[in-house]
Amino acid sequence: MQIFYAPDIDGSTYTLSEEESKHCIRVLRLVAGDEITLVDGKGNLFKTHIIDPHVKRCQVLVFEALTEFEKRNYYLHIAIAPTKNIERFEWFLEKATEIGIDEITPLLCDHSERKVINNERLEKVVAAAMKQSIKAYAPKLNQLTSFKQFIKNQNPETTYIAHCERKGLPHLKNELGSNKNVTVLIGPEGDFSPDEVSKALAIRFKEISLGNSRLRTETAGIVACNIVNLFCE
Repeated sequence: MQIFYAPDIDGSTYTLSEEESKHCIRVLRLVAGDEITLVDGKGNLFKTHIIDPHVKRCQVLVFEALTEFEKRNYYLHIAIAPTKNIERFEWFLEKATEIGIDEITPLLCDHSERKVINNERLEKVVAAAMKQSIKAYAPKLNQLTSFKQFIKNQNPETTYIAHCERKGLPHLKNELGSNKNVTVLIGPEGDFSPDEVSKALAIRFKEISLGNSRLRTETAGIVACNIVNLFCE
């Protein structure tokens, strides 16, 4: 199945972007009459035929549209500090999208070593992963947000903070209960600061563990993503 991203599709015909057109016609060497699938990132999947195989503006005709394609009945939001090595953060975005995630907020924390990100580049990573894993929903990728600002607007009943400040914390898998809207906070390489943990606990966020191993930031994000998906499915 050849899948292409069509975020602004509207109607029975659609013209792929120049980048997607080049991949479709020049790289994959598809021709008029070939079938390709489009996803819009909003839950819609479209089956189409190529009607004009132009290398810069390939046009397709929609013959079937599926709405709410594989929609899930829960919502996962991970707020995570981008890693110093941006490739590790991109790896997290890719794998979390493939596993299943609804929203991602890059966090700026006291111990953050990376304080700038390129959202346009990161959006492309997410879109590629969405196509690779045959998903019609693109996770929302927020702008880099300070920890203090982020925690002001979260529901303490469904928000969990993973940290290594002390041992014996309950495991995330045992704390989820019947929650269908879950937010998990993952800190930077140097973990959340004691002050950040104190602020989170003061507004009654639930502190949790992701297991006995000390995990890299991006690994912790994937572990949290997988735990919530397995529990909620």
